[in-house]
Amino acid sequence: MSDIKKVVLAYSGGLDTSVILKWLQVTYNCEVVTFTADLGQGEELEPARAKAKLMGVPDQNIYIDDLREEFVRDFVFPMMRANARYEGDYLLGTSIARPLISKRLIEIARETGADAVSHGATGKGNDQVRFELGAYALEPGIKVIAPWREWDLTSRTALIAWAEQHQIPVPKDKRGESPFSTDANLLHTSSEGKVLEDPWEETPDYVYSRTVNPEDAPDAPEYITIDFEKGDGIALNGEAMSPATLLAALNDLGRKHGIGRLDLVENRFVGMKSRGMYETPGGEIYARAHRGIESITLDRGAAHLKDELMPKYAELIYNGFWFSPEREMLQAAIDHSQARVNGTVRLKLYKGGAYVVGRKSPDSLYSERHVTFEDDAGAYDQKDAAGFIKLNALRLRLLAQRGR
Repeated sequence: MSDIKKVVLAYSGGLDTSVILKWLQVTYNCEVVTFTADLGQGEELEPARAKAKLMGVPDQNIYIDDLREEFVRDFVFPMMRANARYEGDYLLGTSIARPLISKRLIEIARETGADAVSHGATGKGNDQVRFELGAYALEPGIKVIAPWREWDLTSRTALIAWAEQHQIPVPKDKRGESPFSTDANLLHTSSEGKVLEDPWEETPDYVYSRTVNPEDAPDAPEYITIDFEKGDGIALNGEAMSPATLLAALNDLGRKHGIGRLDLVENRFVGMKSRGMYETPGGEIYARAHRGIESITLDRGAAHLKDELMPKYAELIYNGFWFSPEREMLQAAIDHSQARVNGTVRLKLYKGGAYVVGRKSPDSLYSERHVTFEDDAGAYDQKDAAGFIKLNALRLRLLAQRGR
């Protein structure tokens, strides 16, 4: 790839991507454009601009974009409509951010005339797959540079030595061995590696950053309501909010009550198992609420079909296939199911749990008249059940007779 003149780098401003920035300049003798995404990770992003300038990147080549609303509106909420959980538990906080970063990398590459994009994902993880599948889906001819698959800086010591050799400032907290690595955005924080690598050992309390310990959460429960329209949350406690504002407010509630912690051993797409600790405070509350409003507005057939489709949909996101025809086909079916998913859910938040305790909807399919234990005034004829059971039992009786 010696013909590369300009590269767009997904740049956090941290040590790894600062080394990558310099490495690209040295190895490829190319111009570097830095792209830093504000996905609600809660960090000050302006230092990334200062660091890029320090390393010779001109102002017009430094992109810092606030993508919080787009992230929640166009990626998190569509995923939540599917009730997606990878391997039954993981709310896909890292996975769902990657296609948006890829999309913006390609847009900036087009704007700046760059011939390549670059990222700081390692050759062992899922993110390299997600970034690159997204990039190729949007720009099939783009070149991708993945330094962790190319260079010989195979240890943190080698990385720091290279940084010092090239006058890259190394923060004091980076000189020791990092106890674990983290990824954060408005939906979640994930932590992996080092102190978490033995799946038998409990996650130390200092690893958690987004939630209080449920044991230390308030002793009194808190009740909230979330309003939904066409499957998307639109208001908290009756106050209308944008997608990102709503998720941020739910994060605050989840933090306070210790909601959304997950200790998981998962199957990476590249083939190995990894142990991670996830905190998804607002996402866990929201996911519970969404299932709550679906419970009274979705027909049984639609609801059960959605539950059958969900593992496939979640796997597609986890594996990096957001921009694939099969994900879009599933999304169309999921979105069609949400047309009447309107109403309000009441939840009780208490010591690590988010519990649905009430739900109401103008489009409710719940009929108290049919389900009541009191006199239903002829709404349901119990005698009808006899024929229903007999027909459903017919094949079972025939099988039993043959068995004798």
